[in-house]
Amino acid sequence: MELSRRDFLKAGGAGIGGIVIWQALGTGKGSASSKAFTLTKKIGEKTTICPFDGSGCGFIVASEEQGGKLKVVNIEGDPEHPINNGAGCAKGAALRQMSADNPRRLTKPLYRRAGGTEWESVEWDWAIEKIAEKIKATRDANWIVTDGDNPVNRNEVIACLGGAALDNEECYLLSKMARSLGIVYLEHQARI
Repeated sequence: MELSRRDFLKAGGAGIGGIVIWQALGTGKGSASSKAFTLTKKIGEKTTICPFDGSGCGFIVASEEQGGKLKVVNIEGDPEHPINNGAGCAKGAALRQMSADNPRRLTKPLYRRAGGTEWESVEWDWAIEKIAEKIKATRDANWIVTDGDNPVNRNEVIACLGGAALDNEECYLLSKMARSLGIVYLEHQARI
């Protein structure tokens, strides 16, 4: 069968148009309009965006007052959200574990000394100072000034991975800090 480019575009447009009409009528299996249940937001529930992978999936967060404090009691996918239609990946399903009122959430850094077998709780100031010392020592020990005759001033032994939970301004500052350390292996979680 001979199919010209024009005939291909006509057939493709007709096919896509048919699929759109089929979905709009709600006859498609698993279509957005043929949901088995409808979830409505109740008073006290708020919508939020999942911070994990940069997809922008929407979730509904329910909270209630317990002991004079507002506690998160449920998080589930927002069926009215255009990106995820109420679904959530494994990371999104774990949002409840990341809430500030989760009793199992760590609030202090843990440190295991060299050769040690036990983790110990340390203060944030001490941990940040220790991390800064190790980054500085690693950077100084592995600084590359030139590559042949070309000045490069870089560090190839430290990498930086940004997180999708960061906003644009935080990502900008993180990349500026990494570049000031000479880091060339700079990546972002949302791209991986």
